[in-house]
Amino acid sequence: MLIRLAHYSVRATDLAVSTAFYTEALGLAVGPRPPFGFPGVWLYLARDEAHAAQGCVHLIGDGDAGALDAYLGRRNKSCVGPTGALDHIAFFADDWSACRARLNALGVGFTERAVPVLGIRQVFLVDPDGVTVELNFPEAATLA
Repeated sequence: MLIRLAHYSVRATDLAVSTAFYTEALGLAVGPRPPFGFPGVWLYLARDEAHAAQGCVHLIGDGDAGALDAYLGRRNKSCVGPTGALDHIAFFADDWSACRARLNALGVGFTERAVPVLGIRQVFLVDPDGVTVELNFPEAATLA
């Protein structure tokens, strides 16, 4: 089912400072990002740009809290622990119909989102410890 890690996301307390850290300290490059209803920056490995359709780090900025909460779900800022503000872990995946059947059989709730700009179906679920997991399926496969 899982193919590879897609990206990880951080809810940045200061988008500009975080962008500077990842670009200047780590050498990532700012790249394309769909027009979501909240601010953010997608960062790419310079040598892997041709193979990484979504970048490797997604920074999520403060902005329209309603739009952000509607898309990713509400987060309690007081829950930020010693590892920082990790928002979710994402994987590229395949066989959405089998995955959906498995999740339903296990009683695991999930939320689906279509991202037409990228041609993917995003599926969000939460692990037992409260970590959000995002699965990215090719849109064509989800329409079958």
